[in-house]
Amino acid sequence: MELKKIFSVLATGALTASLLAACSGESANKSAPTQPAKKPAEAVKLEPEAGATLKLWDNGGKEGAWAKAVAAEFTKKYSVPVKVEESAHDKAAEKVDAAGPTGKGPDVFHAPHDHVGNMENSGAIFENKLGKAYTDRFVDAAITGTTGKEKQYGFPLAVETYALYYNKKLVKEPAETWEELFKQAKEFQKGSTDKDRKYGLMLEPGNYYIAHSIVGGYGGYVFGGKNGTDVKDLGLDSKGAIQAGEFVKKIHDELLPLKNEDIKGDLISSMFNEGKLMYRISGPWDIKNHQDAKVDFGVTTLPKLENGKVPTSFSGIKAYYVSAYTKYPKAATLLAEFATSDEMLIKRYEMTGQMPASKKALETDAIKNDAVLNGFAKQLKYAQPMPNIAEMQSVWEPAGKAFTAIWNGQASPKEALTNATKDIKGKIENQQK
Repeated sequence: MELKKIFSVLATGALTASLLAACSGESANKSAPTQPAKKPAEAVKLEPEAGATLKLWDNGGKEGAWAKAVAAEFTKKYSVPVKVEESAHDKAAEKVDAAGPTGKGPDVFHAPHDHVGNMENSGAIFENKLGKAYTDRFVDAAITGTTGKEKQYGFPLAVETYALYYNKKLVKEPAETWEELFKQAKEFQKGSTDKDRKYGLMLEPGNYYIAHSIVGGYGGYVFGGKNGTDVKDLGLDSKGAIQAGEFVKKIHDELLPLKNEDIKGDLISSMFNEGKLMYRISGPWDIKNHQDAKVDFGVTTLPKLENGKVPTSFSGIKAYYVSAYTKYPKAATLLAEFATSDEMLIKRYEMTGQMPASKKALETDAIKNDAVLNGFAKQLKYAQPMPNIAEMQSVWEPAGKAFTAIWNGQASPKEALTNATKDIKGKIENQQK
């Protein structure tokens, strides 16, 4: 996921103001050769254990390059060798549970915040005990998202959400409402042929991460309760969710009459790059390929629904976590703290273009003046952090299947979402046995 180029200069402080507004808002028995270490004593100034050596898991690409740069600086400062290994952050949690007991896992690893619940339940991660002086450095959503039922675990790296991309050569003024977008898209699609197909809008309808924005915009929800943690209160068959399903079907019928299976990310990207697509809904991970294709594009908030609400996109927090299986918990904690210092997070932005989670990093001129980041920051005002409880993992597949069925005309919104809710309840019940 990458953001980089500065497209235009916005008013000073716009990004920080938008983002801060957005963010105010059974341990498993590990019978194995290597047992979870004791938690490090609470201390602001940590000293690494004698003879410590560390292993860090992070993504490849520019994120991996940044991790290697951090490791080199850390080793230079603390004389602790750090080996960086590539490991996809969205698979890291399950891999740590498997590799940790064998002694082959990482000491520190990168994972998305919505895996915190599972990691907390399995006892795979240490509590972050650096205290208020540390957590106060970050936007509220970054700390909320990386906090479990009672304890804070993560060392925040970046915050992100998805928004509306538009091709500036095809769009004079980006649509502020869905009504405007439908009108612009239909006009653009006039005269489109099979040999020269053009679309006003493309998105991945079967991806609930995206579809949730419409659900939330109509007042639907996944789980009720504080921060979406009441698993007994499921809202995917609520009135708002069903209304969202009806709206998604309207997008299919009037703008994008393709089967869900035919709308792949690669197709959307190529259509946008070739000037055959006005709008797309996606996140910062799609920025680089459009920049490389020399597309003149902008990013702005998702259009308002007819109820006047901006769709509530999911937001995510990337963070480092200290493995409970590390032999060197103090050194590992020190590495995670060092990696998430303001200096290192500013360097991370420079290398990856991702929006840093620390308040001070967000106040740098380069970030304030980044038009692309400001587009996503505006949407973050309306975003909701993905629930990070373990039960959320039971939602993705049934919810995605429901919206696929709605899009493909295989079931009515009410039928599809009622069935999905039953499926999710069953999965959660089995999970809790």
